[in-house]
Amino acid sequence: MSDPVFEGAYGPFTITAQDRREVLGYRLALLTAAIAQAALLAQWHWLGSAWLWPWLLPLAAGVGLALRWIHIYLRPLHRALQLFWLLGCLGFIGLAVVAGPSQMAEALASDGRWIWAVGPFFAALAGIGFKEFFCFRRPEAIGVTLLLPAALLGHLSGLLPAATTGWLLTIEAALLLVLCLRKFPMPAAADVGDKSVFAFLEEQRRQATTQAASGA
Repeated sequence: MSDPVFEGAYGPFTITAQDRREVLGYRLALLTAAIAQAALLAQWHWLGSAWLWPWLLPLAAGVGLALRWIHIYLRPLHRALQLFWLLGCLGFIGLAVVAGPSQMAEALASDGRWIWAVGPFFAALAGIGFKEFFCFRRPEAIGVTLLLPAALLGHLSGLLPAATTGWLLTIEAALLLVLCLRKFPMPAAADVGDKSVFAFLEEQRRQATTQAASGA
């Protein structure tokens, strides 16, 4: 069976088996992150803040792999989200070193300044939500995009009480799960996007690199 052919803005393109594997990987990675985030918040609510760090491992891996396989036309934006992810992961490591793994959540809750360290990670996750809303106009995606920064900035500034911050994060986690589950019935082509645009932008970059090298 031949790969399906689509007509893009800059010519025809095909959705290959590799594209479909990458899309499945993206969806599974994002679902892993969503489940880990929801489980972390549930454990925090029902069992307390101690020893939440194991949930950070699948959360970080899920977001990182999702950013590996996500399809974003603008390469600088894609690289910026990956950089935010990396900086946020380093922030979590720093938090673990200073506060101890078992007290990370308590330190984060009691001292909002730690948001500066771990916030870039959640900025990357909010960026994924924005991409999903921009491409598919899903209301749950805009919820993820807005509620994450609202909760974290509210905690950082002290404008939101802890209970309100917790509720915002809980709603965001639920919306992220809905977003992930609704993606699986979608065709792979929806997540891949217009590959002719990627090809056009890549050719533009090659030409710019060649011209810069020639000018030098």
